Amino acid sequence: MTKTLAIIPARGGSKGLPGKNIRLLNGRPLITWSINQALAAGLDRVVVSTDDDAIATIASDAGADVPFVRPAHLATDAAATEPVMLHALDWYAGRGEVFDAILLL
Repeated sequence: MTKTLAIIPARGGSKGLPGKNIRLLNGRPLITWSINQALAAGLDRVVVSTDDDAIATIASDAGADVPFVRPAHLATDAAATEPVMLHALDWYAGRGEVFDAILLL
């Protein structure tokens, strides 16, 4: 059986649309739409990688794992997505959890 991790990167410092991940869309914070779909798909883990306390709280309340705070160097405008994903994978691997597939949302 394939073990799948969904990674949802959501930093707090959006300049184009500040607070976009927690803005309401049809009555719910934007980030919860992705979380709910990933959970409904039955994925093994759904993790939100964030540097923002408000995003972390909303994501956790929606059922996502938020087991770490994304390091500052991975939460800049210039930070690429791949290192953010590797950070999440390394975090889980350091606790003995390895995945066969990764889904980026």
